[in-house]
Amino acid sequence: MVTTTAPTTAARHSAPKVRLRGERSPLASTALHLTLIVASVIAVFPVLWVLLTSLKPAEFATTTDFFKETTFENYTNLLQNTKFLTWFGNSVVVAGLTTLIGVIVSASTGYAVSRFRFPGKRGLMWTLLITQMFPVAVLIVPIYNIMAGMGLLNKPAGLVITYLTISVPFCAWMMKGFFDTIPREIDESGQVDGLTPFGTFWRLILPLAKPGLAVTAFYSFITAWGEVAYASAFMVGEDNLTLAGGLQLFVNQYGAQWGPMTAASVLIAIPAALVFLFAQKHLVTGMSAGAVKG
Repeated sequence: MVTTTAPTTAARHSAPKVRLRGERSPLASTALHLTLIVASVIAVFPVLWVLLTSLKPAEFATTTDFFKETTFENYTNLLQNTKFLTWFGNSVVVAGLTTLIGVIVSASTGYAVSRFRFPGKRGLMWTLLITQMFPVAVLIVPIYNIMAGMGLLNKPAGLVITYLTISVPFCAWMMKGFFDTIPREIDESGQVDGLTPFGTFWRLILPLAKPGLAVTAFYSFITAWGEVAYASAFMVGEDNLTLAGGLQLFVNQYGAQWGPMTAASVLIAIPAALVFLFAQKHLVTGMSAGAVKG
């Protein structure tokens, strides 16, 4: 007769604890949280520095004493004694037109390439892809000559066309990938109901493409709102400058006016943040869907 005995209390306590799948040890959890905290501080620190510097008097702009004397003098001087509002208005016009036209052209191009077969389709897509390979330093001189020949230098239309050459190729590729994920049966149902190809695109496909359109609008806006090289080369005269060119007036060979420059940076970031908040719920969906197929 075999007698079985229950494990002793000591044996039960000495057995190693088995962690569930995905469960971290205390040391690993602590290291992960410390890493996230450090990364968050690194990401937020430059923005916080600019914001706090904009609230300091000019004589304390380069010091680390942020809370010694808080003032809004930099903002009042910026708005009252500079052409900031003119630059802001010029940037709104350029960025708004770039966003509107960029969304229309990118969406229609992406849909046409996704749904139809036509001569030169492959060459068109390769052209859109290759244009993304050239840096600004290579393109700025030929584009400058083209705009000069068309009489578009120092005009918002010239900047809008230039920014569209940057945003449309990327956004058209992305929208093409997004439209590829929409079943073709929807197009066929539109044809059965008597819709034209444009009617199908406008009434049936675009409502389903809101995430892709949001990403396209966001990318087009940011391209025009924050670009510096073309804006500095193509626009002259304080009344014609955009924000990118206007900020350069605060820097000269003798130093920089940190007060108005940081105040302008804060005000410039507000529209970009608002556009991001408006489009953020669609950004991940639109970018991931657009990357499924090329």
